Amino acid sequence: MITERKRVAIIGGGPAGMLAAGEAASRGHEVTLLEQNEKTGRKLYITGKGRCNLTNACAMEDMFQNIPRNPKFLYSALYGFTNQDIIALVERMGTPTKVERGNRVFPVSDHSSDVLRALTAYVRQSGAAIRLHAHVEAIRKAEDGTFLLTVNNQKEAYDAVILCTGGLSYPSTGSNGEGHALARSLGHTITPCKPSLISLVTKEDWPERAMGLSLRNVALRAERNGKVIFSELGELLFTHFGVSGPLVLSASSRMADDPAGCALFIDLKPGLSPEALDKRLMRDLEKNARRRFVNSLNELLPSKLIPIVVELSAIPADINAAEVSRAQRQALCVLLKALPLTVERARDIEEAVITRGGVSVKEINASTMESKLVPGLFFAGEIIDTDAYTGGFNLQIAYSTGALAGRSV
Repeated sequence: MITERKRVAIIGGGPAGMLAAGEAASRGHEVTLLEQNEKTGRKLYITGKGRCNLTNACAMEDMFQNIPRNPKFLYSALYGFTNQDIIALVERMGTPTKVERGNRVFPVSDHSSDVLRALTAYVRQSGAAIRLHAHVEAIRKAEDGTFLLTVNNQKEAYDAVILCTGGLSYPSTGSNGEGHALARSLGHTITPCKPSLISLVTKEDWPERAMGLSLRNVALRAERNGKVIFSELGELLFTHFGVSGPLVLSASSRMADDPAGCALFIDLKPGLSPEALDKRLMRDLEKNARRRFVNSLNELLPSKLIPIVVELSAIPADINAAEVSRAQRQALCVLLKALPLTVERARDIEEAVITRGGVSVKEINASTMESKLVPGLFFAGEIIDTDAYTGGFNLQIAYSTGALAGRSV
């Protein structure tokens, strides 16, 4: 237990804020969780398409392999509150979990609301107070060391503050950059903020014709100046502006600083070698020898994609399948194994799953999450300049940094 009971303000009611509130309150502090929205966890509610990929069940050493930005800074936090710890917590609060492809952890119910309910119950059971519609407009440090917060135009005093306000993605959920302004007002550096885990706009316009088509078990390769920067198997979605889906979000995190000009290649048949695919094509063309070429690919490709592939192959759509030459068939194989797209830009940061950038880790004590500049000020979650790939890793960072900050007050 604590030796001195403090009044603690947690600013931001996302996963980081809820873990911080629960850990601080369970140690006997007087904790108030200040959330400007009408409910906590609004961004958590929409994650994983409403299913909430709440963490990843991988080994801890693999966890760090999925954090490209400042992973060493997170050692104390992630080992102090692990993926198994958050699974145990939500299950203890009545939300059983399951593990799916890629070690992604979801609630058995497939409802993010159940995860949110579990975390909220944890906060309340710990003794922390939750105040909704509480907008923190300013913070300043008084001469006696307390923090004076302006909340809904009223002054309030606290002994410690934990900033958990998120980044710049999905501003409608409360991640609108106001936390950065509060940190900056107290002397902290905010590194440039850019989108990460973001859909990509392509120079080619043909994805619009395939809009809504989701491809499972395809491979995506991304290159910059001929160098491979990403290659993975998974799911991809065509949109009116380009491409999205889990594969694209993961790829974007490798190119977030400069996505323009990156080349994408979609392997539509990753389970087949070029030789096996050529034999498959040969069989399909022979089977449909008297049909038009454009009508011979129905068993190989989704219907939305067929006219696009035929057009890109430069093989006349109206010739009989039997007339397709060996050279044309082999060129088609190459296309199917590496359907090319060029990235024009990332979508706007407001649409990003997470923000890259934030409060500089150089100004935060990695062992406590306390500011090196302002004693009694702590940070947790997406407001910090660290981010990870898709798969539950970013939420784990939020829980772990929140828990560490709450324990360290």
